[in-house]
Amino acid sequence: MTASYKGSIDRAAHMGRLALMLLPLAAAASCHSGKQDAAASGGADSSGRISCALAGEAEFKPVCDIERSTDEGGIVLTVHHPDGGFRRLRVMKDGRGVVAADGALPARVTLSGDRQIEVAIAGDRYRLPATIKRPAPAAP
Repeated sequence: MTASYKGSIDRAAHMGRLALMLLPLAAAASCHSGKQDAAASGGADSSGRISCALAGEAEFKPVCDIERSTDEGGIVLTVHHPDGGFRRLRVMKDGRGVVAADGALPARVTLSGDRQIEVAIAGDRYRLPATIKRPAPAAP
């Protein structure tokens, strides 16, 4: 387990085990030509794009397209970069949000406001809409 991955898990435990549900994934019928419908995405702009900061850029810009698909392992998001590059993210059902679907580099997921997460892989960062569900209090 890498240090950054372990650190992400430790932060999640510290935040009271928040469960993340990605909004663009909740409705299967909200895709249009492989791109998210802006109303359903909760964070995409009117073109259906998400904000990303690529190759170490400091500023986020709405230039990445997102495509949703499913396979035997569940939901996969493919984030397309303007230069033709892409990253594949697997949606987890255990509250972690997403992990890298392939490749050797892990995805680091952090909360970024009340309704989104920031996903970082190497020098690329993406902001994805998310619903944060707090666990129910334990029964006495």
